[in-house]
Amino acid sequence: MKRAGRQQGVAVVEFALIFPIFLLVVFATIELGLILYDKAVITNASREAARAGVVLRTPKLSRTEIEAVATAYCNNNLLSFASAAPPSVSVASGAQGSFGVPLTVTVSYTYQGLGLTKLLSAVTGPLVITATSVMKNE
Repeated sequence: MKRAGRQQGVAVVEFALIFPIFLLVVFATIELGLILYDKAVITNASREAARAGVVLRTPKLSRTEIEAVATAYCNNNLLSFASAAPPSVSVASGAQGSFGVPLTVTVSYTYQGLGLTKLLSAVTGPLVITATSVMKNE
């Protein structure tokens, strides 16, 4: 009986040591999932904008209209939690180009994050997610 009485507090001490590590792993997994989701959205936005700019239509979309396609896609699908600046979209070349000329669309987004990324960005700088799509004009 004396031995069992001395062992009672061990579970509480073990829980107190492991619980913060467990929380860190859970929140890091959630944060990584959000980063990967936003990367997929940025990639799809650049792809959608490039596709809209190269399809066969008369007249072809202007540089401003191509940028608007990517911005609208990001505004509808990006998980920013209302704390981030809007993504920047640039059309490097090929807007209103002729057949076979490549169109390059780049979308960049500074990820703000929920908590862990803000702590890391204080040391490493902001996390910038970038995607570039290149398609030939039809």
